[in-house]
Amino acid sequence: MSVSRKPARWQSSDEAIRAVQVAFDVEETVLSAVRQAAFDNNLSTSDQIRQILGLSVSSRPKRPRLTVSLAQSDYELLGERYGLSPEDRLAIKERVTRELIAFAETGRKGS
Repeated sequence: MSVSRKPARWQSSDEAIRAVQVAFDVEETVLSAVRQAAFDNNLSTSDQIRQILGLSVSSRPKRPRLTVSLAQSDYELLGERYGLSPEDRLAIKERVTRELIAFAETGRKGS
């Protein structure tokens, strides 16, 4: 059997591949405290937990983004709302992005 070599650009991901995601079942107060600290420190909740535990936190800048899971029925509702085909997911994503930006701008004006 021949041993295949990974391209150099993939070798740095070896440690991440071996990492295991761990979920913690905690009370709402703990969840809220960690989320608030993460927000205050501009960290992900995962990085905040790592910081609390004294583990290393990646200093690489992360792309700021929000995520949400959308089902086909959600695309149908959003498509109807925006006057778009539910199949035009990119256009729906762009409209949702604009709506989130408008939400943030309205929130800032109210502060």
